[in-house]
Amino acid sequence: MVENSKTTATLPPANTFNLLAGLKEAGLASALVAVLGLPLLGLHAANQGPQMVLLQRWDDLAIAVAVMFVCRLGLYARRTMKQQGAGAEESKSIFSGLGLTIHNNMKVIAFVGLAAAILLPMVIPADSSRYIIYTATTFMIYVMLGWGLNIVVGLAGLLDLGYVAFYAVGAYSYALIATHFGWSFWVCLPLAGVFAAFFGVILGFPVLRLRGDYLAIVTLGFGEMIRVILINWYDVTNGPNGINGIPAITFFGVPFKRGEGGFADLFGLDYSSTTKMVFLYFVILALAVLTNLFTQRMRKLPAGRAWEALREDEIACRSLGINPTNVKLSAFALGAMFGGFAGSFFSVRSGFISPESFTFIESAVILAIVVLGGMGSQLGVVLAAALIVVVPELFRAFAEYRMLLFGIAMVLIMVWKPRGLLSLREPTIRLHAKIKGEKQEAAQ
Repeated sequence: MVENSKTTATLPPANTFNLLAGLKEAGLASALVAVLGLPLLGLHAANQGPQMVLLQRWDDLAIAVAVMFVCRLGLYARRTMKQQGAGAEESKSIFSGLGLTIHNNMKVIAFVGLAAAILLPMVIPADSSRYIIYTATTFMIYVMLGWGLNIVVGLAGLLDLGYVAFYAVGAYSYALIATHFGWSFWVCLPLAGVFAAFFGVILGFPVLRLRGDYLAIVTLGFGEMIRVILINWYDVTNGPNGINGIPAITFFGVPFKRGEGGFADLFGLDYSSTTKMVFLYFVILALAVLTNLFTQRMRKLPAGRAWEALREDEIACRSLGINPTNVKLSAFALGAMFGGFAGSFFSVRSGFISPESFTFIESAVILAIVVLGGMGSQLGVVLAAALIVVVPELFRAFAEYRMLLFGIAMVLIMVWKPRGLLSLREPTIRLHAKIKGEKQEAAQ
């Protein structure tokens, strides 16, 4: 049998792509960046005495155009090679192997991460300790919020855009109770969780028949309703002025103050204003660890398996005899409870709260943490929170470009890992292991 050499010669190699088409696509994208970036990057308004002048910054614009050209050309090459079958297996093996390696060593990673978090206040430099501890505390708040929302979105599959409402309920619960009744943080903390869970049930009832975009719209409206109530109910919430003078946290009744009777005096230490910040850091660390342990345990219980069944197929869930009403309400209530805990901590750390702290952008950030980390992935939430909270702090010196770089990083992550940083996770039940055990028992 003679092969058709003419036909074979016309076929391109599997690992090549049309360079001219790639350059054309990259050139068009770069031209678009040049046009849109001209008034934003190329020109800068500045005051010189009584006059306003436009400063030219063509070097910044050229860098942005060059970066877009290279990135677009690389994306075109990757897409073309993937369509031809070249490089797909290599890319898949790299990402899959990394994901499997992480999940196979999850306990080790969790132990190392927890040990690093505990040792952080002891190893940081003294001159920057306040800033680092404050940033780490904010990071742990968002990790706890992400794990709480992960119950609703990641496990139960219910898209919630109003999670900041429960965050606000917890914060205002502690602020109002502590300022009016003088109760301590440790007494108000569980009450804040109960109140937030109650509001979660209130939200759950109207949305029992909704899914997808309709559910997202209703939850978004619920979050805005809470914010508007906080602004207009002036007699209770003090309106847009917020609540000031919130009682500080104590070490189980021992205040962090200078002099006799304070924490330093009780334990024979030198007084330092950083001591209170370190204690707050360990408090939120403990709350976040409890949230993680609770979520991991719930996944293995019937309630957690019902959440995952509801996420996969609600009709099949009903056919199995699972009541979707109870499943949805439990997911909303438990997720809201952890949001209330985080809100209570935010209130005691800040000492002042106002409705401006609980806008829709907060819900969007928390949801971005869950989605970028990978739906249902606990470690993915930590990695995404680090990208969204910690990485922008590293670029704070570049104030003009910090959010631009942050947006570029978000786009790149969603292009390369559209299902999240850690889309793989261990299944709740291993069916093959159960069947193998039953066969061994039958053989004996």
